[in-house]
Amino acid sequence: MSRIGKNPIVVPKGVDVAISEGAISVKGPLGTLSQSLDDSVNVRKDGDQLLFEPREGDINGNAMSGTLRALTANMVHGVSKGFERRLNLVGVGYRAQVQGDTLNLALGFSHPVVHTMPKGIKVETPTQTEILIRGVDKQQVGQVAAEVRAYRPPEPYKGKGVRYAGEQVVIKETKKK
Repeated sequence: MSRIGKNPIVVPKGVDVAISEGAISVKGPLGTLSQSLDDSVNVRKDGDQLLFEPREGDINGNAMSGTLRALTANMVHGVSKGFERRLNLVGVGYRAQVQGDTLNLALGFSHPVVHTMPKGIKVETPTQTEILIRGVDKQQVGQVAAEVRAYRPPEPYKGKGVRYAGEQVVIKETKKK
């Protein structure tokens, strides 16, 4: 049996979990998220804990119990505390600015790059070279961060570009004659 699937999820105060046929929804102070359930997994609520058990005789039940447990744990964390991703801009003249729900980037191109944020994602720029992306859905926050990074990923010779905070970029040595 999946080791992750065996761990119960402790539901904090202020978070409501509703289990219906084929779906689980989590409501908290920051928002509401829902996830469809697999037929090979039994989900039950025991007090303030959620338990995920594979159905007997189902081959996919073991793997899906761990997967659904991880997705639900991320939903509970998201609606109670939220998720955030930090990006840093490295390069001369690289700047970021927020206007409403759009992120304006100056990344060394001849034109500014404008990225519109999807619903449920908030973006801030504490400084001109820092971007802070926040949201309730972990997958959506990571996807938006990856899209912004894809405009100008770090290049290997000078390290210029958009990086995740704490990302190590290996700098290559230049060609010798």
